[in-house]
Amino acid sequence: MNDLRIEPASAADLAAVLDFWKAAAEGTSISDDLDGVERLHARDPGALLLARRDGGLVGTVIAGFDGWRCHLYRLAVHPDHRRQGIGSALLGAAEERFAALGGRRADAMVLDRNEGGRRAWEAGGYHPEDHWTRWVKPLNG
Repeated sequence: MNDLRIEPASAADLAAVLDFWKAAAEGTSISDDLDGVERLHARDPGALLLARRDGGLVGTVIAGFDGWRCHLYRLAVHPDHRRQGIGSALLGAAEERFAALGGRRADAMVLDRNEGGRRAWEAGGYHPEDHWTRWVKPLNG
């Protein structure tokens, strides 16, 4: 693992991140386009963390902090690099970011049908809160 580097994405990385998510992430989001990730990067350049090995992108996580809550999205590890501690390293980096910003608790968006993802989150010490339901409303009409 000592050859693994985790660092914030640069603006030049954003298109490659979208391609990476097509291969490595489960599900899609309304924000999974260049405009969406550019807005994220412009608002909080440190939120999108990338894991690289030998110069290649092997994992991502979005560690967003709004000043009140810490939110985790898009924890994804390339299928060829899973079960090597990359997801755990990304979560550790996200949690360090949150602690430095004064965050107190992190939450994650995890698809119910993503069994592998659920196991990864559980291994990281996360658990579902059954007393919450996510309510959404698309804002684009």
